[in-house]
Formats: sequence, structure tokens, C-alpha cells
Amino acid sequence: MIDTQAAVLTAVNEPLELTVIRVDDPEPHEVRVAVTNVGLCHSDLHYMTGTVPSGLPVVVGHEVAGVVEAVGAQVSGLRPGDRVVGALTPSCGRCTNCEAGRSTQCRRVEEVRRRPRPAFQTTGGRPIERLGDIGAFSRHVLMRENALVRLPDDVPLHVGCLLSCCVVTGVGAVFRGAQVRPGSTVAVIGCGGVGSAIIQGARLAGASAIVAIDLDDERLKAARGYGATHVINGAGGDVVAELHRQLGDGVDYSFEAVGSARTAATAVALLRPTGTACLVGIAPGGTELSIPASDFFFEEKRLIGSYMGSGQARQDILQLARLYQQGRLLLDEMVTRVIPFGEINEGFEAMKSGDVTRIVVDLQS
Repeated sequence: MIDTQAAVLTAVNEPLELTVIRVDDPEPHEVRVAVTNVGLCHSDLHYMTGTVPSGLPVVVGHEVAGVVEAVGAQVSGLRPGDRVVGALTPSCGRCTNCEAGRSTQCRRVEEVRRRPRPAFQTTGGRPIERLGDIGAFSRHVLMRENALVRLPDDVPLHVGCLLSCCVVTGVGAVFRGAQVRPGSTVAVIGCGGVGSAIIQGARLAGASAIVAIDLDDERLKAARGYGATHVINGAGGDVVAELHRQLGDGVDYSFEAVGSARTAATAVALLRPTGTACLVGIAPGGTELSIPASDFFFEEKRLIGSYMGSGQARQDILQLARLYQQGRLLLDEMVTRVIPFGEINEGFEAMKSGDVTRIVVDLQS
């Protein structure tokens, strides 16, 4: 067991508290990682504001990169000194969904995550929860070997961390979830970190038109840099009518990266008949959708969800790293700022600004 510094959420809608916690020794299949960088994600905010419930105290944070520091007795594929990023959906590899290539929907995930002792404790011995069984806003974390991916040496850790969440989620929704066809048309609602990755995925998939939709002109300007061919500011009126004006028809695929019933309904309305709407944003608990049934009966539209890229996260992260190495996937451009650990609360406040795609925390500074 070691002592380390972490940013702990002790009460909903309160700032994270920088404090010392205790991290357990690795179990046989676990790895202790010295965290270098973590991206600030809107999913963290859901827990911090209580829209997604969690036990308290809790260490949130999940978009993680770092260096292997120690390994459990049965770990064979990683060793101390390896640079790694997290694959946030641990899987058993043997259930029906894992064998079908859908490890993000592992049916034994609770069993896989179970461990005999708390991974994190206060210095007084009280258990501390971990978001996604990671708790990345800690200078040290414990993760299973099969939830880590070794990062190529020429992929910097401060951009590599994005591969573990927003990039694999966004690009995966395009390729694995909706399975966008070359030459098709795409609309993306919400152009933050995940939305920017969806736009890049659509570009990589060969979409002939990519329409970025947001309420902020700065984000729409950035969206063009990631591959958007058209932009619509949703504050200006009827988004569906404006899309039809620009394209002459609805789109083949729409992606919702906000997490609200209103934008989910808009995603369906943007489709041409037979189109597919893919919900990627996490909506608050209890959110219900209201969509005309005729869209499905008479126009054969489809509505699907995509969680964490809908695929094999470890394999997909490695492939995305290769695309970055080739210059085809933009990661450096997505990192708006790198801030020291002590400014993490200010970083979450800065996320409200339209000129921010991703803020990354340097936990070693």
C-alpha cells in the first residue's frame, strides 16, 4: 500500500479536494500505474453534479494515461516503465457479448471489477469509491492488465490519454456503432471532445458531407478543422430546416453527443428516410425520449446507442494510435490546454467555454 495525492469529490456540486489517499497493492491481474495525464470529460461532471449518482467520497476521472509502476503476480504482458492508456471497459473475454466482439457490453463486468479490498482508502481507512473502477484523478491508480493498452513511444502521453475515452467513443460510434458508409452524409450534434472525434471518424469513413451543429461559433469553427464540411448554429432557429436548405435532404447518419431528450429527438428529425440516428451523449438518469412513431413505421428510420465505441476497446485504441502516427487522426489539435493538478477545479470551470475542446491535467506537476 502506498500514499499518494488525489482529487476527491466529497459532496455533490462542491469542488474536488486535493488530499492524500492510500492505494492498495496490485491484485494478481492488476497493474499500478503512475498517472501522468488525464483528460477532463463531461462524464466526470455528471458525477460531480449528481446527474449520475455515485457513492461518496469518490475519485472521478477516467481518461487516463501513465507509466506502469508495479504489476501483479499473474501479469505477463506489461512491465514497469511501459507507457499505457486505459481501456475503460474491462471485460471477461468469455461471455456471449465478449465473444461476439462487443466487449463494451460484457455481461460479467461487475464480477470482473470485484476485488477483495478497496483499491482506494482515506488515511484513516475509510473506503473511497472510484469512477468506473479507475479514479484517474489520483497520482496512482490500479487497473486490470486487460484494461490497459501499451502506447507507442512517439505518441505523447498528454494526447494519448484522449484515446481512452473521447476519441475511441467518438470514432468507434462511427465505425463500430453506426457503421457509416463511404460517400454518405452525416450530422453531428454537439462539437465538444466526443463530437469532434465523431467528426474525425466521419471524415476517416469517407463521408461526403459532415454537418457540425452546436450553439457556439468557436466550436463550429474548430469543427471545420476536424473535417466538417457544413456548420449550423442551433441558436439561430430551425436546425432541421437549415440542414435541408444546405444539403437539400436529410442525412444518412446523425450523431447526438450532448445527452438530452431534445437533441436526441433532433437527431432523428435530421434523418432522411432509412437513416440511422446514434445516441452517444450520456443523458441524466430518468431522461425519456419522445419521438414520432411514424418516423420508424413509414420512413424506416433507425435509432441506436453507442457506448464507449461499441467495440473492442484495446484493439481499437491501438489502431487509433496508428492513425495518429500517420497524421490522419488529429489529437494535438484537440488538446486546448494542459494544466497542473492543482488547477483541476479551474479546468472544469474552463470547460464551459466554446473555445475548449479538451483540457488535460498533468498530474506530475
